[in-house]
Amino acid sequence: MSGYDNDNVFAKILRGELPCHKVYEDDETFAFMDIMPRCDGHTLVIPKVPSRNILDIDMADMTNVMTTVQKIARAQLKAFDADGITIQQFNEGAGGQVVFHSHVHVLPRHEGVKLRPHTGEIADQGELAANAEKLVQALKDT
Repeated sequence: MSGYDNDNVFAKILRGELPCHKVYEDDETFAFMDIMPRCDGHTLVIPKVPSRNILDIDMADMTNVMTTVQKIARAQLKAFDADGITIQQFNEGAGGQVVFHSHVHVLPRHEGVKLRPHTGEIADQGELAANAEKLVQALKDT
């Protein structure tokens, strides 16, 4: 396992060097739309402090991330009229991790609807912005 890379894409998003469709932020965490969503509303939650993944994240930071994951999941149920939520978290390349900054995928799900493949295709920015706005409004209402 390598160390943390301060130039990973999520670190750049946290520093404001790359754009994103932010849906939530507090002192410890940041949540934004996945640009290659596997379903409408696919959101990523990350800690603000550097950590590579679950293998090196401080337990307090993981607790903060999971608190935000729950907040996002509850809002997704409302915003996307979802039937359920899938939570995914990958560790190291062999475990499916692509960006080496701790992160959790939160995916609103509907009965009988399969996840889209993770193709590397970036979604339409207008669609991402609209989904982000739905989620932001649901977070305000919860």
